[in-house]
Amino acid sequence: MKPSNVMFAAMLLCLSLAARADGPAIGPNGGQVRDAGKYHLELVVKDSALTVYVTGSKDAKVATKGATGNATVLAGKNASSVKLEPRGENALAGSGSFQPAPDMKVVVSVTLPGQPPVQARFTPLGRMRAG
Repeated sequence: MKPSNVMFAAMLLCLSLAARADGPAIGPNGGQVRDAGKYHLELVVKDSALTVYVTGSKDAKVATKGATGNATVLAGKNASSVKLEPRGENALAGSGSFQPAPDMKVVVSVTLPGQPPVQARFTPLGRMRAG
């Protein structure tokens, strides 16, 4: 590879990393998006309810019928567990006894039928960028 091509490739890599450093992406449903194995999980928090949308490559919706999930919510000094159940075409949802807070952290685990579990960590009310 020519030195100029190496420099160009390095510049593209740096620009890509800089874009990711701005914060997590906002998904089509307005939630934070994280990679989880071969899937993308988008977490939407509304009051004390969580909805996790599951997509695959090229943002294709992944069916959640028969899937199971759980979320651990850390808000302030309180921890809460939320059972997630299939809802709609490509989502799992549930509600718990937590109050959303800016420092809130959520760990989501989803198991799709016939697949190993995937997990993602979210800061859903933190700084996000349009994705």
